[in-house]
Amino acid sequence: MERTRIENTVFPDCPIRNILARLCDKWSLLVIYTMEKAGKAPMRFKELQRGIPDISQKMLTVTLRTLEEDGYVTRTIYPEVPPRVEYALTTRAYSLLPHVNALIKWASENKDGIMKDRKKAARRNA
Repeated sequence: MERTRIENTVFPDCPIRNILARLCDKWSLLVIYTMEKAGKAPMRFKELQRGIPDISQKMLTVTLRTLEEDGYVTRTIYPEVPPRVEYALTTRAYSLLPHVNALIKWASENKDGIMKDRKKAARRNA
């Protein structure tokens, strides 16, 4: 299955399955978060790649395409030599950011406890 064509054939109208399947992959929220931290200015591909050093060029390309398809990111191509391409967050992405930031805050507040519980579970299962 192509990453950009994720659908749930059993429940195609389920908003949670349909939206979260694409948005909650390994990279999408991180790309949106990185773009927000850069401010309102558009970002170029290499800037994004530097902001997320462990993402491959291919995965960043696929993620940006998916985010563009779903209306979270706009892609602007300038007819220059060499061509300049910039990515910017849309109004939809900005409306998502309070929820993303709340999740980040929750994760920060609970990380230590979660890590302790994981270690306990690993010792129990060993």
